[in-house]
Amino acid sequence: MKLTKMSHSCVRLEKDGQTLVLDPGAFSEQDAALGADAILVTHEHPDHFNEERLRTALDANPAAEIWTLKSVAEKISTAFPGRVHTVGHGDTFTAAGFDIQVHGELHAVIHPDIPRITNVGYLVDGGRIFHPGDALTVPDHAVETLMLPVMAPWSKISEVIDYVREVKPQRAYDIHDALLTDLARPVYDNQIGALGGAEHLRLQPRESTAL
Repeated sequence: MKLTKMSHSCVRLEKDGQTLVLDPGAFSEQDAALGADAILVTHEHPDHFNEERLRTALDANPAAEIWTLKSVAEKISTAFPGRVHTVGHGDTFTAAGFDIQVHGELHAVIHPDIPRITNVGYLVDGGRIFHPGDALTVPDHAVETLMLPVMAPWSKISEVIDYVREVKPQRAYDIHDALLTDLARPVYDNQIGALGGAEHLRLQPRESTAL
């Protein structure tokens, strides 16, 4: 499996000639979802869900489809009839040759005065990769590679470290990092790497690795 990190929370997975894209939002590249056979969206916030990115991908590949939670599906199902599938916690499905399990229900708390929205995470191929979206969801399954939301308005570094400890992945790759400056990155790298209990790694946008 090939993992390519796009900007912010968007990642591309390639296997057996098919491509799965997760969270091609407004902080990701214009072509972040281009070439996708399937797209997964974790929630409705614009840094994870961008209709323009989705339209570009689905126009380019008439066979491409989207799996997402109800709040996003309601926004785009009319634009893409028959190509948008609604999923929720506990669901399983196959997309672009990848086996997917859905975990989680709510976005992390940003502030008590802000109502929480729904959010789902996607466990890929029996735990080879887990992308939690904007939540610190712990799946009831062993995880090899955790896509780690490293910096967000709803988290602090102690929570990020404890999340890695609780999930216990073999390795964690940073996502949700568009707001993290280059000056701050060594602080996060050192503390998460030293205290998380798993190999902590980072890819630059469009950089790839084999899993």
